[in-house]
Amino acid sequence: MNMIYSMTGYGTATGASGKLAITVELKSVNNRFLDASVKLPRTYSFAEEPLKGLVQSRLGRGKVDVFVNIDASKDDDVVISLNEPVLRAYKAAFEKMAELGIQNDAKSTAYSRLPDVFITEKKQVDAEAFTADLLVVAGQALDAIMAMRSREGQRLADDLMKKLDELEQQRQFVLKRSPETVKEYRERLTQKMQEILGASGIDESRILTEAALYADKVAVDEELVRLDSHIHQFRDLLRDGGAVGRKLDFLIQELNREVNTIGSKCTDLDITRTVLDMKSGIEKIREQAQNLE
Repeated sequence: MNMIYSMTGYGTATGASGKLAITVELKSVNNRFLDASVKLPRTYSFAEEPLKGLVQSRLGRGKVDVFVNIDASKDDDVVISLNEPVLRAYKAAFEKMAELGIQNDAKSTAYSRLPDVFITEKKQVDAEAFTADLLVVAGQALDAIMAMRSREGQRLADDLMKKLDELEQQRQFVLKRSPETVKEYRERLTQKMQEILGASGIDESRILTEAALYADKVAVDEELVRLDSHIHQFRDLLRDGGAVGRKLDFLIQELNREVNTIGSKCTDLDITRTVLDMKSGIEKIREQAQNLE
């Protein structure tokens, strides 16, 4: 059975690439589609697309913010090289001074003290190696956020199962109560005709016809059958797990459709109250289901 995931979660991990310390932090919230945003220092922007691709391969839906922090304080890989054009210019200047009668006694130590003779720079990052190391750390952060999303998803699924149980109990009440309303209507109709016409003037066939018309008008058998089917499908999706959010959205619309139809057909006060409770319960189901991936 596949696990079921919430779209809300947080995960972080730390690692290294050479002497660079890497921290990856992920935060996700509800969203209709997957929207991954990566924020990392400009120097390492070459790793943005591979990192975004990894996130998209692991998460199905949600707005995901990925924050990458690079600590280079321990990176002491420095490259020092001669600035040959500047050094040649200094040498030519000293030789020109000698032509003017000034003794040329410049040695290497003298040249080394002159400005811009040496170029000092950090060793260039190996983009391929760094990206590979970054993706390892990001994978660990994704493991953490998926674990949290899984725990939250299971909690939501358990809560939805309870709400579906309540909806099923309400459906059962309407199923039992609906035939009783027809019986009560027939009894009221018979009583009224007795009051108006007396016992001898009652047309039994007319009462049966009126009761049948009323029963047909308030019949919700088909809606209750479809409602039962939708509830079972909803439960099956929660048990099967995986990316079920969009399918649940559709089923919630169908649940609402059947309950609204039942409410429009039935005028019985007890059924009306139950329908209102059902609509309230379905709205709570919608709010919870919107958190699922």
